[in-house]
Amino acid sequence: MLTALHAQTAFLIALVASTADAQPIRVGERAPEIDFPTLAGGRAQLSQLRGRPVVVTFWGTWCPPCRTEFPQLVEAYRTHRDNGLEVLGVNQRDQERSTKAVQAFIDEFAVPFPIALDARGRTRRTYRLIGLPTTIFIDSAGVVRHIHIGQALGPEDIEKGLATILPKP
Repeated sequence: MLTALHAQTAFLIALVASTADAQPIRVGERAPEIDFPTLAGGRAQLSQLRGRPVVVTFWGTWCPPCRTEFPQLVEAYRTHRDNGLEVLGVNQRDQERSTKAVQAFIDEFAVPFPIALDARGRTRRTYRLIGLPTTIFIDSAGVVRHIHIGQALGPEDIEKGLATILPKP
């Protein structure tokens, strides 16, 4: 148990150090580009989703809050995709044991949206991630409208974020 605690502490120190020079992502600013290969073999580019509201979640298979929120993200996507909602999962692949572990996680939760594989931790620096999961709600113009950091999203958190990006009825 103490070894796991030391490993988590070392990871957090490395995470903070790796983001020290990056500009923080702020509500009201354009979201930086995300461009990675996907688990399914294609390519995920945030800029290609412009014109639609997008939820981007940065996550890892080893992250308990990520496991908690993924079923809710899947449900939100299924509920709102007819309103144009896109969800993009960005796995911190450089922190995973294997791509097979990522695939097993996606299969377990029957994830219907694309999973981008960040093999070198670029989004950690670009988005200045300080904890996983981090979920960012981006409007159809590509502007960040809500950020949720380091805790699993609850249903009310998802609704709050979606209210900032989905078209009003």
